[in-house]
Amino acid sequence: MRLALVTEGMIHRSIGDLMDWLERHAPDVRDLEIGTGGYSPLGHSPLEMSQAERRSWLAGIRSRGFRIAAFNVSGNPLHPADEIGARHDSDLRRTIALAAELGVDRIVAMSGTPAAGPIPGTAPHFAANAWLPDYAGIADWQFEHRVRPYWEAINELIVRSGSELMVCLELHPGAHVFNVATFERLHAVAPRIGVNLDPSHLFWQRMDPLRVIERLGTSIGYAHAKDVRYHDDALVLNGLLDNRWPGDPATIPWDFAAVGYGTHDRAWWARFAIALERGTSASTLSIEHEDRLVPPEDGVATSATLLAGVLGPLDPGPSVDSA
Repeated sequence: MRLALVTEGMIHRSIGDLMDWLERHAPDVRDLEIGTGGYSPLGHSPLEMSQAERRSWLAGIRSRGFRIAAFNVSGNPLHPADEIGARHDSDLRRTIALAAELGVDRIVAMSGTPAAGPIPGTAPHFAANAWLPDYAGIADWQFEHRVRPYWEAINELIVRSGSELMVCLELHPGAHVFNVATFERLHAVAPRIGVNLDPSHLFWQRMDPLRVIERLGTSIGYAHAKDVRYHDDALVLNGLLDNRWPGDPATIPWDFAAVGYGTHDRAWWARFAIALERGTSASTLSIEHEDRLVPPEDGVATSATLLAGVLGPLDPGPSVDSA
């Protein structure tokens, strides 16, 4: 497994300054995950460059001993507001072409979330639970009329690109594809669509990333490294679905945490890395800093040190927290 960084977390630095910083403070990180649109900022992106500029950009990164592990275009290409959905769709399609041009074989994306039905609207609808009759059938309608046709077309676009590219979806509530069942339904009709396994997205849903690896296997083509923290006093009163998120990171029921600052110990991360290496097609573990209580430089450096120590051969031993 190679160690990467989602550069969005340090978008305040230029790409050159970021590589300088990594060489000094996180020398084991030699791969970069670059945002190319959707909800990802474009501060490090070559998407708007000419072909000659892109080649020069890539050569400059390689000359420093770094490589591009993935492009990140996480967004909502199914957004019912046309100006948003069309832009995110364009970003994804252009990123697929960019990846093929530059020899990058992984793109991180999201499935998107459409409206609840055919009546025009401007708000996506996340159909998480149908226990009230008002919500019955919404997820099925979305899949058959919006999600399936869109991703079948993207799957065909990837095939036509002639590359080994895999588009790896983030499994997170808010997107139509957010767990094992929703991914397997899509993967059955769009086999070039895989998973970016970010364990933090699974932790707060009470899913076990190690069991998800056992189930999805080589459909997992990429992975993020991020943890969560819980605030028990808020959790017992408002639960994991508290809709005030993001709220105050010091008081909300849960929030994202940098590796080394969250609820999972070094032994758990060792077991996670071993499971990824042995059971998936992911070759990269990419640090994603979204910890609002820890400065990015501190979070990235700590995460890199911990993860670099577990990416080699290791008997992880018992862990105090197995999920």
